[in-house]
Amino acid sequence: MRIDKYLKVSRLIKRRTLAKDVTENERILVNGRVVKPSYQVKIGDLISIIFGTKTITVKVSSLEASTKKADASNLYEFVSEEINKEVL
Repeated sequence: MRIDKYLKVSRLIKRRTLAKDVTENERILVNGRVVKPSYQVKIGDLISIIFGTKTITVKVSSLEASTKKADASNLYEFVSEEINKEVL
């Protein structure tokens, strides 16, 4: 599954077009590397999302083409949340 679609299905980012834009602006890292929107996500990948002054890291635990809102958090495991001091 593409990273932009995964971010939308997992509800980490609300819309796929926004997920694509964020990825193109190099604010999504997978296993420590900047990726393109077409990157194929695999189970076990560590995804870091940079939201302004905050970076959230999650581990991919499942790949589903679609899911209910209540079950979306089952697609990933929360790893960490950091405050970016360079931006402050």
